Amino acid sequence: MNIVASRATEAPSARTQVHWSVRWENELRLTEHAELAEFFRKSYGPTGAFNAQPFEGNRSWAGARPEVRVIGRDAHGVAAHVGLLRRFIKIGAVDLLVAELGLYAVRPDLEGLGISHALRVMYPILHELGVPFGFGTVRPALEKHLTRLVQRQGLATLMSGLRVRSTHPDVYPNLSPIRIEEVIVVVFPVQSAISEWPAGAMIDRNGPEL
Repeated sequence: MNIVASRATEAPSARTQVHWSVRWENELRLTEHAELAEFFRKSYGPTGAFNAQPFEGNRSWAGARPEVRVIGRDAHGVAAHVGLLRRFIKIGAVDLLVAELGLYAVRPDLEGLGISHALRVMYPILHELGVPFGFGTVRPALEKHLTRLVQRQGLATLMSGLRVRSTHPDVYPNLSPIRIEEVIVVVFPVQSAISEWPAGAMIDRNGPEL
């Protein structure tokens, strides 16, 4: 890793100087939640109004709430974000501890920043937490994007043809509380080798995605 994770680290971008910080959820002030909520609305809004809806008001999370965040800032405010939540997922009969990564976003004017910078800052945190794997899911449409940014650089392995069963973050009277999706699973080997990832076509998240 060419970026050292600490309370504040820096990584250069072609367009801007981004300052990276690692923040535990209990450290965030109300003003920071408000700033992040606005950042998410602006980042997810162009993909559809529904995607920005969870971040109304000062809410800075969509489904499950992260416990650790990597936040990139520049002179214009929040530039990028990725969250982490430790949880057990179930693959077949195996309960597996993972650090789920999610809530990834880059400010629209910094498209060239790349997810790999945020993940390089997060990677030492994964080792400090002692988890076997980092885990995330993305839509199939993003497979090529993630292949270029993380798999080719040796940060993660992408797995296709898997289904993930999760809960919705809220319960609705006209909607099943369970959601099953066929997604691309992204696995980051941390304390265990990728060969130790359990076999199975269905992953139970047993909660809402990050």
